[in-house]
Amino acid sequence: MIQKTDFIIIGASILDVLAQPVSADVFETGSVSADHTAMHTGGDALNEAAVLAALGASVRLVSKIGTDYAGNYIQAFCRNAGMDTSFLQEEASLETGVNLVLVDASGERHFITSRNGSLRKLDPADISDEALAGGRYLCFASIFVFPAFDDAALAGLFSRAKANGLILCADMTKRKNGETLEDMKSSLPLLDYIFPNYEEASLLTGLYDEDEIADAFLAYGVGCVVLKAGASGSFIKTKEERYWIPAYPHARCLDTTGAGDTFTACFLDALSRGKTLPECGSFANAGASICIERMGATGGIRSREQVMERYAVITLSVR
Repeated sequence: MIQKTDFIIIGASILDVLAQPVSADVFETGSVSADHTAMHTGGDALNEAAVLAALGASVRLVSKIGTDYAGNYIQAFCRNAGMDTSFLQEEASLETGVNLVLVDASGERHFITSRNGSLRKLDPADISDEALAGGRYLCFASIFVFPAFDDAALAGLFSRAKANGLILCADMTKRKNGETLEDMKSSLPLLDYIFPNYEEASLLTGLYDEDEIADAFLAYGVGCVVLKAGASGSFIKTKEERYWIPAYPHARCLDTTGAGDTFTACFLDALSRGKTLPECGSFANAGASICIERMGATGGIRSREQVMERYAVITLSVR
């Protein structure tokens, strides 16, 4: 019997090995010291699933890992977080992806990824009909991560999910091969919500103004565009509504790793609870502000109450 769940999150699950702060001097000196070094779970899908679980939502993670130390670490983390790991696939021949994350003094991160690891190995055939059953929301967290998920493959997956009555959402990374919105014309109309950051969306559309970027996505049939704009907050637009949501004003940035994934997860959690779009954006900005104040992608979010304290500050300025 398929377990019912609030969220089905599909995408990458890896380990992040972080160092902060790191400068380019390491390539001249051969060795530098860092204030913080740590190992954390990572990957778009695992990050989002971890935050949703910390907020008390039920989550099914659909991803692929190896059977090595990193894969076992991820499995244990997910079980301890209370996730449904029935569709977290283990492949003995696969090396679990490990990212080296070098964080500079401003908190911006720079990745060294494993070319042959599990990070880019998820395939449409890995996602069974059972994996898409019994949920309310589906978020494909990793557009442009997996080579096998081109526009046609995404459209096929999204169509299957729609047939199951799921509300469809997607997050993304930077395009890899010069893609444009036209290259996603089959999959975009199936999405209810999309969550690019400003840079990702600007590259994909060739536009720079937030309204024009959002309008371009809307013209391709996306229901709601949510642009993550870092310290500027977030921009939300549908055909009927438009909002700028300010960032939490008192955050001190240590590490931006996972901030966008935390934002998406918090937005989805608020959305599932019937909140308005401005309320969802405020809750998401609040969550992201917590994430950037500590090392690692997800460890900062411990409870809903923690996020609500900052949400209250943001909503005062929205009014």
